[in-house]
Amino acid sequence: MNDTSTARHTAARTRRFTESVIREMTRVAAEHGAINLAQGFPDFPCPELLKEAARRAIETDVNQYAVTWGAPRLRGALAEKYRSRHGLDVDAERELTVACGATEAMASALLALIDPGDEVIVLEPFYENYGPDAELCGARPLLLRVEPPHFRIEAERLRALVTPRTRAIVVNTPNNPTGRVFDRFELEAIASVCRDHDLLAVTDEIYEHILYEGRHVPLATLEGMRERTVLVSGASKTFSVTGWRVGWVLAPPALTGAIRKVHDFLTVGAPAPLQEGVAAALEGLGEDYYCGLAADYRKRRDVLVAALARAGLRCLPPEGAYYVLADFGEISRADDRSFALELTRRAGVAAVPGSSFFSSPEPGRRLVRFAFCKRLETLHEAGERLARYAVAGA
Repeated sequence: MNDTSTARHTAARTRRFTESVIREMTRVAAEHGAINLAQGFPDFPCPELLKEAARRAIETDVNQYAVTWGAPRLRGALAEKYRSRHGLDVDAERELTVACGATEAMASALLALIDPGDEVIVLEPFYENYGPDAELCGARPLLLRVEPPHFRIEAERLRALVTPRTRAIVVNTPNNPTGRVFDRFELEAIASVCRDHDLLAVTDEIYEHILYEGRHVPLATLEGMRERTVLVSGASKTFSVTGWRVGWVLAPPALTGAIRKVHDFLTVGAPAPLQEGVAAALEGLGEDYYCGLAADYRKRRDVLVAALARAGLRCLPPEGAYYVLADFGEISRADDRSFALELTRRAGVAAVPGSSFFSSPEPGRRLVRFAFCKRLETLHEAGERLARYAVAGA
């Protein structure tokens, strides 16, 4: 097909965004035998408890469809988690929807709640899925830039963005790619705008337990926000099972019905035996596990931040999640994509070009994002490669 024919046979909505740059860099890393610090998946095993529970479920023939919106055991475990940890009284039957990962959970929520022509506020820099999710809804993203180095939300700039067509705001905390954990003052500012303008808040909280500074506060716990917050999360990051694709949406019953309809016709349901594994983890892994998870990731963070500094890249230690957004401007005049490709080929370390987290390339031209969800030995080796690259002359 030529370009004209391709345009005729493909939907216009798909031409407004590109393929995932993160997944592209994973392919580039594999081609060059590089250490993959681009895509956020661990190179270490998940807890044995999850594997054993999933094996047991398979062996006892939990291999057919689960309830479309989630196995009862998993929804019950999630309801207990949000009750005991955050004081949220959750109706497992009417407010929880289990999806095929947080990615599908977010897409289902937005497709269920946003109409073509609506506006959705998205914080920038952003995880690369949020823009395409809005585009697939036919919505217009309104971008609220949070500026380096501290990436704080400015309340008045947020309020000034709202128009009569604005329907929702997407909030990711702990944040990918900046590593910010938005504090209560910032969250109260978001809540105030939502209450004053009757907006929904769609919160991506998948890094809730990977926290080094501050405290994770679900927006749904703030005054007047329970009935207007759609909380998205999943098992991938907390339990190191990114390939299992078990996520969930917590939303008020009035919104959950619409979300469940979209989820049903998109994917029918998440893998039944893997839901049992995640339920077992939620039931059996307590506060010691979550504290140990954060402590282990803090060690990994410190190793990578120190290695990047030795190689001449500038960055601040993230407050949460497992990414570092680093400025390479002092060691290279290349743009971010060229630098990321060169780093992969010459240094043997893959990162994500910073421009993939912005709506226009310029703000990310001197930035790359590294993921440190890797074994300490992997990170030490990556640090040695980066040091050799810096000595050889970037």
